Amino acid sequence: MPDERVPYRLTTGAAPYDGLQLPAAILLDNVRSMYNVGAFFRTADGVALEKIYLAGITARPPMKEITKTALGADLTVPWEGVADPAMLLAQLRGQNWEIAAIETSVHAIDIFDWQPRFPVCVLFGHEVDGVQPHLLAAADTHVRLPMLGQKHSLNVATAGGIVLYELLRKYRRMGENKER
Repeated sequence: MPDERVPYRLTTGAAPYDGLQLPAAILLDNVRSMYNVGAFFRTADGVALEKIYLAGITARPPMKEITKTALGADLTVPWEGVADPAMLLAQLRGQNWEIAAIETSVHAIDIFDWQPRFPVCVLFGHEVDGVQPHLLAAADTHVRLPMLGQKHSLNVATAGGIVLYELLRKYRRMGENKER
């Protein structure tokens, strides 16, 4: 049987996404694993994310560990190193961006109940310690992923993939509803 795999953009299923750019960005603050950073770049490319902001100890391209998992997305996705993430969030808020922290907290809402206000900047923090308290305080919304098993969290890049594709789904749905 010949290989029937083709790039998604060549399929009829890609038509609703033609020309779409997700009006969202992510801020990775103190993400320590360069492999996780690379995975974020790859997912960001997959959803046509506007930008990635890298702060704290989060590594910046070019780094071989980032490139290994990004598979070239580190060259195509716009990114910026940020010295003061709180200042960045204040600037984005001034431009009417929603700021959403992915963190399990008493204030968090379920990702499937969250109705993001686009454009949105989503914060992801350190793999063990999470989002820093002063950045959590700066967020408009705390969003959690349902964890039904014994563990209380996912790998940060895995969580990022879930969140970004859920944002893409919700943004596409908004466009469909406007057309009706």
